[in-house]
Amino acid sequence: MKRNYLTKGLTRVGRFLATTVFCVLAVAFVWQGAFFSNTAAMANPAVNLIAEADAGDQVKDKVNEGAEAAKNFVRDSQDKVKQTARKNASKVDEATDNGNLIERKAKTDKATIEKRANEDAAKTQKVIDKEKNVVEGVVDKIKDVFGK
Repeated sequence: MKRNYLTKGLTRVGRFLATTVFCVLAVAFVWQGAFFSNTAAMANPAVNLIAEADAGDQVKDKVNEGAEAAKNFVRDSQDKVKQTARKNASKVDEATDNGNLIERKAKTDKATIEKRANEDAAKTQKVIDKEKNVVEGVVDKIKDVFGK
């Protein structure tokens, strides 16, 4: 059965009202949680500023630890790719007696794979550093806002 024009309009109005009510309730819950979750902190806001400064330092420390772990993972992956390329090239070298086309191709492939592994690892580490600096910058800006 096809819906008529009135039913379509009522459906749209109903969806709009449901979405509006949901959004208003979400804002109300967030607002209530933000203002009434810690009433002791409202009485003495200076205590929170000290705790937030420590939290900022903790965030920076965690970001540094995470960045180092990610860089170590990238370096390990780079080494494993290089090692696999070398193994494959040596297997081809062992399988062929003379320097034929397949052996030369395997050696050039090994060099290409190692080159790309180095490039990819360098790019990934740059991205990790950039993201770490962005997070630290945001933490510094937040600390500056709350510090004033």
